[in-house]
Amino acid sequence: MTIRTILVDDEKLAIQGLQLRLEPFEDVEIIDTCQNGREAIRAIKTQKPDLVFLDIQMPGFDGFSVVQGVMEIDPPLFVFVTAFQEHAIRAFEANAVNYLMKPVDEDKLADTIERVRQRLAEKKSTEEAEKLKSVLSEVAPEAAENLAGEDPEAASRFEKLINVKDRGQIFRVEVDTIEHIEAAGDYMCIYTGDNSLILRETMKDLERRLDPRKFQRVHRSTIVNLDQVRQVKPHTNGECFLVLDSGAEVKVSRSYRDVVARFVH
Repeated sequence: MTIRTILVDDEKLAIQGLQLRLEPFEDVEIIDTCQNGREAIRAIKTQKPDLVFLDIQMPGFDGFSVVQGVMEIDPPLFVFVTAFQEHAIRAFEANAVNYLMKPVDEDKLADTIERVRQRLAEKKSTEEAEKLKSVLSEVAPEAAENLAGEDPEAASRFEKLINVKDRGQIFRVEVDTIEHIEAAGDYMCIYTGDNSLILRETMKDLERRLDPRKFQRVHRSTIVNLDQVRQVKPHTNGECFLVLDSGAEVKVSRSYRDVVARFVH
């Protein structure tokens, strides 16, 4: 699959240098280059690339303004390229594929292109599944209903890594390592086996990013990774506790006891 790519930087030498570094990647096709944010927004909306390498510090519209300016369309993947380390946190918050420092390191660029390939493959799989369901809904409605119930690509729609800004640092947390999550207002406490982090996000928004086949609400303010449950301990009034792999115990309220039923045979 060809990765249609646009390069955006206000310095011509920076664009030329990135073009040279991208030459070894045969699946990367540079379809355009832009020297400011306005050009970039116009090119992205017109040409609909798969990937954009985007300088952050540009006169007028900076890189973050470009991302904001194309949000009404299906946006491409973005890789931020800059000489300024202090922009790293905002880059991850913008859900960039990666953040590269100038001059671009060849090994880090190779790692970035591999991430892009994975993200595009997941996106294509999801789109193909949606097309299949659309066709089936017209020619074989019953089959479409069965496919909707057992979507083999469902997991690709959900996050595998979550970027958490905590104590001025960015932590990249593998979703499968999360044991449980507790809400505290507009903040979420994310617990892994050996660490806890604070994420500024609502419970509702975070639930949308997690695969519901693994992550289930067991209390008004608690989400649990069902793969991390090793024991169910009954409690009073129809409530119970889930014992997790780390030994932590999480209460399940009566209104969510159907979640527990899948562990009891």
